[in-house]
Amino acid sequence: MTYFVHIFLNNIVPLSIMILIGAAMYRAFKLDIKTLSKLNFFVFSPALVFVKLYESELSVAVLGQVLFFFLLFFTAISVMAEIFIRIRRYKGGMKGAMRNSVVFYNSANYAIPLNQMVFVGDAFTMSIQMIIMMMQNLLPNTLGVYNVNAHKSSWKDILRTVAFLPTIYMIPLAFLLRHFEIPIPQPINTPLHYIADGFMATALLTLGVQLGGMKWKFMFSDVLWSNFLRLIMGPVIGLLIVLLLGLEGPMAQALVLSCAVPTSLSSVLLAVEYDNEPDFSSQAVFMSTVLSMFTVTLVIYLLPFL
Repeated sequence: MTYFVHIFLNNIVPLSIMILIGAAMYRAFKLDIKTLSKLNFFVFSPALVFVKLYESELSVAVLGQVLFFFLLFFTAISVMAEIFIRIRRYKGGMKGAMRNSVVFYNSANYAIPLNQMVFVGDAFTMSIQMIIMMMQNLLPNTLGVYNVNAHKSSWKDILRTVAFLPTIYMIPLAFLLRHFEIPIPQPINTPLHYIADGFMATALLTLGVQLGGMKWKFMFSDVLWSNFLRLIMGPVIGLLIVLLLGLEGPMAQALVLSCAVPTSLSSVLLAVEYDNEPDFSSQAVFMSTVLSMFTVTLVIYLLPFL
């Protein structure tokens, strides 16, 4: 029990405090969330991806294992969400909103700081999380748009959106420079590290600002079902796949932890952009973030047994 409390106080509470500061800042000053989001997506996140991948020891074989794991996990959780949607007999936009709230999870401004804290900034486990984040960045702009508004979005628009994500280009660039052992010039390397080091604080504050700006009309039953599928069934499915693939050690721990994080803010952005159940989506993100304080603590507590 003491270890459980230690994890909660040293891993979860610090994240929560930063999120609460962001929410308070929004309430006090009405910070511009679009500016913060652009800083995260186009400055801090690409820099962090590049630095961590360039400094990592991630091999092509490990990259293949992580991608294969993600493919199995995403397929399994998507099937589970679809079965649940049919059982609950959701109609119209609620089907897409529920799918997005379950299959898209916060692999960036929640999972990356969490990974850094749990694994003490380990480059190998962070590289694994970066690959997961890369895939989770791609999916909302493709499958996510299709889920909420397939009849209004062309594949040209989707591809154009994906093409402007700088993280996509940082991944192969980091691998190429590392493979050919090309050093980064110090005048470039220094600001890269400054920006990468600022990712955690900026990402968590942004998450708080986004949550602080939500409007409410509580949809208790649907939100809790979404949270159950995301926070409980997510890591359970991740664990089963890890065991199926025979993975162990830090890789297995990092992969299971990556499956345990709350619903992604992209589900809210998609819902607002296309006017598709924004209240439900906002509440799903908020409640899953709150409840993750307890569920993620439990997952961290169980990680050493993998």
